[in-house]
Amino acid sequence: MANILELLPELEGEEMVFVQGLIKEMTDAHAAQFAAVYRSRRRDPGTVLLLACLGFIGVSGIQRFVLDQIGMGLLYFFTGGICLIGTIVDVVTYKRLAFDYNRSRAIEISGTLRAMA
Repeated sequence: MANILELLPELEGEEMVFVQGLIKEMTDAHAAQFAAVYRSRRRDPGTVLLLACLGFIGVSGIQRFVLDQIGMGLLYFFTGGICLIGTIVDVVTYKRLAFDYNRSRAIEISGTLRAMA
């Protein structure tokens, strides 16, 4: 059983528990492969927060583009972050936004690895 702290020490809290649950039955080789791919595709919550804060200086919606939410990104861009209300919500909920994106990437990657095995 692979140790998540050795493979992905940058994970915290809920994300760490979720990823540990995904890799608990993987072999060490598959877990290492998962970690390499996941590390390249995951979004850091700090980056999401920084990009959301750019909405306060007039560049709204970049965080949504980075999280593959193109429609919301366009909406935020053309409405000024829905008059800054959406930007404020994103600044408050940046960890949830990043976790939701990372969770979907982790599920996708683990499914691909299981299909290859």
